[in-house]
This record gives sequence, structure tokens and C-alpha cells, in this order.
Amino acid sequence: MKKLAYIFSLIMLFALPLGAEEKDIDMNKFIFDHILDSYEWHITEINDKPVCVYLPVIVRGNDGTWHCFSSKKISHGQSYEGFYLNENGKVVESLEDGSEKRPFDISITKNVLALMVNSLVLLLIILLPARWYRRHDALKEVPKGFTGAVEMLSCMLLDEVIKPCVGQDYRKYSSYLLSIFFFIFVNNLMGIVPFFPGGANVTGNIAVTFCLALFTFLAVNLFGNKHYWKDILWPDVPVPLKCPIPLMPVIEIVGMFTKPFSLMIRLFANIAAGHIMLLGVVAVVFLTAKMGAALNAGLSAFAVVFGIFMDVLELLVAFIQAYVFTMLSSVFIGMSRQH
Repeated sequence: MKKLAYIFSLIMLFALPLGAEEKDIDMNKFIFDHILDSYEWHITEINDKPVCVYLPVIVRGNDGTWHCFSSKKISHGQSYEGFYLNENGKVVESLEDGSEKRPFDISITKNVLALMVNSLVLLLIILLPARWYRRHDALKEVPKGFTGAVEMLSCMLLDEVIKPCVGQDYRKYSSYLLSIFFFIFVNNLMGIVPFFPGGANVTGNIAVTFCLALFTFLAVNLFGNKHYWKDILWPDVPVPLKCPIPLMPVIEIVGMFTKPFSLMIRLFANIAAGHIMLLGVVAVVFLTAKMGAALNAGLSAFAVVFGIFMDVLELLVAFIQAYVFTMLSSVFIGMSRQH
């Protein structure tokens, strides 16, 4: 419990700027600045001065010229080479007629940098156990520690999820399904870490969950067998339900898209909601600073205890969401491989 209390104190330290108890807090700005993507990685504030990691902005202007510069040059309402941030926090270009236009943008944003860092962590999770297996005979030695934990998770997913859900072709898809589990799990866990380079809301970003769901959609439909397509285009139902009006085929085709859509929304909504709830608990300490010492102390103690509970719950949610995404992906792939 002492370690958990220390972790939560770190969350409060990095979640809000130092000295925030002395001024009013805009909750909308506070929450959405943390869960939305940005061109800088805000860490904290010291004496009202932001401590940030400014990221590279890479955009293609209206004249076809590429521009690369630090986001510091367009922070705090500044403009650089005709580019600035609009009210939505997106880079726009000011044109000669006074209008503004969104350029082609491939900048390294906060979520992109977090994806790079988390991908390196994922590579370590894969390569370190692989190194152990190259140096030891797995038939004679049992891996321990980190390697043993990775083997336990992998075997659990393979034996209890992938193999029974996919069926006899499970080996073909096991690499993808294991990778998608560990990728989501690592990003979920890194999103809970309260200090740089953690804390980014990667899997709570709908663009990321869209790409993950798209991969499953492609795995299902590009490699589905003839029985799968027959069930969609000519299902075993009475003929009037599929000809001359293709009622059931239309429903089945819509179902092809609703399955990955549900994967996308479930992961996005659960992770984003977890971040919002945790930030709301942290903010209680500072929102009650002007309400008197007794009330602030009581609510702060409640916020710390409830925040520790929320942290532990987020650890569970991080695993559950990765597990559910992998399980449903396995089920959808298995449905496309029936014989």
C-alpha cells in the first residue's frame, strides 16, 4: 500500500502543474489536454513555466514545400512561416486571402512518439525471452522471472483462446494474435504510468483502435474460405429471404463491418473513460483547495485512497481489454475458417 500511495502521489505531481491549488482549474482543458493528441508532451509546470518535450512538426504547405520545425515555434499562440495552431490544437496554414487550410501533416505528435517508445518496449518483451530460449534448452530448463511470465501469458492465450477459437489453422494466425495482445497490453500499461514517457492515451485514441480493428478486418476477410463467403452471399435461409431481395446477404455484409467497429469502439471507450475517471479523482485534491483545510484534507484523503483503487482497477482493465480484443479477433477469424 505504501508503494501504491507513492505511485499515486507521482500521478498528482505530474498530472497538475505545481501551484495549481492557488488558481482555478478548467476541468475541460485539464482533462482533454491529457487525453487528446498534441504537438508537445507537457510534463508539468514550475513557477507557471511549462516543462514540455517539444516535438517536430512536419507539414507540406499549400505551395508544395515541406516544412520541418519544432512545435515550440508555434506554441502559446505563436506563428512560424505562416503556420500556427487553431482553436482545436491542429496545425493550419494562413493563406494569402486570409483563410486558413490544414496542410498535409506527418508530424511526430505525442501519440506517435508514445507509439514509438511503446513499440521499443514491445520489442524488448519479445526479444529478451527469445534470447533466453536461444541460450537454454526449454525441454530441460524452466524459464523464470520475466521470461517465465511472458511464456505463461503466451501459452495461456495460445491454449485457451487462439487454438479453440480459430481452430485447426490457429498456427497461421497465432503470431498476429499474440502480437496484437502484447501491443495493446503494453500501450494500456504505459498509459497508466504517470511520468514521461508514460501517460499518453494511445489506445484511448480512436485512430489507433481503428487501425487495430482494420487489421483484424483484413485478416478475417482476406483469408476467409469459401464456406465463409457462401454464408455471407448465399446463407442457408429460405430463398425469399435472399432472392429476389437480398435481405439476409445485406445483413451479413453489414455484419462484416459491425464486428470490427465494435472492436474499435470497445477498446477506445474503455481506455479513454479510465483516463478521464482517474484524472477526475486526481483533480478533487486541487478543486477543494479553497474550501477550507478540513474539507480539503478529508476529500484529499478520500481521493488518494480511491485513486489507488482506480490505479489497481486500471491494471486489471489494461489486461482485460487486451484479452477481449484478442479473444474476439480469434473468434472472428475462426468464423471465417469454418469447414
